[in-house]
Amino acid sequence: MTKRLRAFWGQDHKRDGFLLGLAVGSFGVTFGVLANSAGLSAPKAVAMSLLVFTGASQFAAVGIANSGGEPISALGTALLLSARNCAYALSLSQIMPENRGGRLLAAQLVIDESAAMSNAQSSPQDAKEAFWVAGLAVFLFWNVGTLLGVLLGEVVGNPREWGLDAAFPAAFLALLLPHIKRKEKLRTALLGAVIAFVTIPFVPSGLPVVLAALSAVIFASFEVRK
Repeated sequence: MTKRLRAFWGQDHKRDGFLLGLAVGSFGVTFGVLANSAGLSAPKAVAMSLLVFTGASQFAAVGIANSGGEPISALGTALLLSARNCAYALSLSQIMPENRGGRLLAAQLVIDESAAMSNAQSSPQDAKEAFWVAGLAVFLFWNVGTLLGVLLGEVVGNPREWGLDAAFPAAFLALLLPHIKRKEKLRTALLGAVIAFVTIPFVPSGLPVVLAALSAVIFASFEVRK
């Protein structure tokens, strides 16, 4: 057992994937607290983390619900944010299991962290191991964190008093920044921000984020015409 643990900890891609999952667990606690403040029961919040398992979408849906937004806005925003996982799945297709059951399990673990860890490896074997270690670690700690957050929700009280409501925007911004280094991506992001800002006074809460996606459609159409 000790030898296996040393072998596991001695490989960077496995150790880093595990530690990444542990770090993400702290955001799971934040989600649990916010879900509690939004009125979600413990079973609903836990089920959401188990079945949806994409932090950005979960934070967005709960945030919109907590601010009085329409359910359709919460659903649309959550689906939009989770759509990026389809692109991740394509980039990971070479390391996915061949059997249907394995692919279904792997599909649940296709997230930002597992995709990033896998794509950072130089060999297919390391990429496969990094995907599973990071994916399973994030899944475990995210769900444990959610449960702890829900249980602590009553003790913590209003998350705004602790600044926990800023956790998701800060984390999402950290994920976004590496993707807008190229000029065309930066223009798309800026136009999306303008669309969201302008539409805030006129549409239900949460819908501006969905409308912001039109910026990608606009610039894509320009590229096609060239």
